Amino acid sequence: MSHELPEHPDWLWRTPDPKRAYDVVIVGAGGHGLATAYYLARDHGITDVAVLERGWLAGGNMARNTTIIRSNYLCDASAAIYEHALKLWETLPEELEYDFLFSQRGVLNLAHTLQDVREGIRRVHANRLGGIDAQWLDPDEVRAFCPIVNTSPEVRYPVLGATLQPRAGIAKHDHVAWALARKADAYGIDLIQGCEVTGFVRDGERVVGVETTRGRIGAGRVALAAAGHTSTLADLLGLRLPLQSHPLQALVSELLEPVHPTVVMSNHVHVYVSQAHKGELVMGAGIDSYNGYGQRGSFHQIEHQMAAALELFPIFARAHVLRTWGGIVDVTPDASPIIGSTPIENLYLNCGWGTGGFKATPASGRVYADTIATGTPHPLAAPFALERFTTGALIDEHGAAAVAH
Repeated sequence: MSHELPEHPDWLWRTPDPKRAYDVVIVGAGGHGLATAYYLARDHGITDVAVLERGWLAGGNMARNTTIIRSNYLCDASAAIYEHALKLWETLPEELEYDFLFSQRGVLNLAHTLQDVREGIRRVHANRLGGIDAQWLDPDEVRAFCPIVNTSPEVRYPVLGATLQPRAGIAKHDHVAWALARKADAYGIDLIQGCEVTGFVRDGERVVGVETTRGRIGAGRVALAAAGHTSTLADLLGLRLPLQSHPLQALVSELLEPVHPTVVMSNHVHVYVSQAHKGELVMGAGIDSYNGYGQRGSFHQIEHQMAAALELFPIFARAHVLRTWGGIVDVTPDASPIIGSTPIENLYLNCGWGTGGFKATPASGRVYADTIATGTPHPLAAPFALERFTTGALIDEHGAAAVAH
């Protein structure tokens, strides 16, 4: 909680005009798009790259998430890619030469029913088998780790225990984006804001460029990293994707003294709460059930998460909500991402991360860059191919690990 925000230089990246063509055009300058550009340059020497952003850099979900980083997923494929991400998070501040306030304060997932307990213990064992740090805490240990959680047996949904991943935590999301953008720019990659993709240029079954509000840009390969708008872009090519876009809300309180030492998540009463470095409480819950592209949500969702938060944290009863906002999450039928090629040659997908995109940022960028550069799926990306929705080899984090924040 004692971190000070780092000083920023006058500029972090150039604002170039687009060239007529690039080897790779990445659509979406959020965390995943920027990380992909960085790893294309760092790992593969591919620097003739443009990252196109219809708004401002990292102004979409990257600026609107609740910054939780963890890897304690149940399915092997999910745990592998998120653990790869967590290991990268642990070295990235030094590598990017930028302190983005990565704080490994641990994440507690509370259990309120016997089924929660069984699922939590099962996930702890699965994580340990996969080399991921995981512990099971009883109610007394939960109270010791996070004293402000209400562990009274008298509440409607008493805390029966919790999983703990000690290496998990939070980071400052916009600083992560700026750090990646600065390094990508240093490699000569063009980060082009205010450049909306309005169509694609095709040569038969191949994509050879994009139409944008700043003119036509040729491309050897086109990589989509546009989160909730991926399906609308794919529609321009007649490619129907198994995605639904929903609003996902979050909110922050006024600034408070340090009171909350970790990240607490509860799927059963459905809220998750951390305290940011400046002092505000950061809270989120589930997606709004309706489909939509508005970066806001419905009032009843806020009401439900407030009720859940006060059940778990009576100490917050007099805290004031400062502001709320929403992002647009793209959700697949199995709540796992899609990474890889498409039936259209030279077109690649990185989407479907749902509510878990921020924590995956470095691993997503690295495996996506490798897949684009080599033309073959990275081993960590292979299970997340689009074809799984026709083969039936789903990675069902919805059913296996419940919530996927």
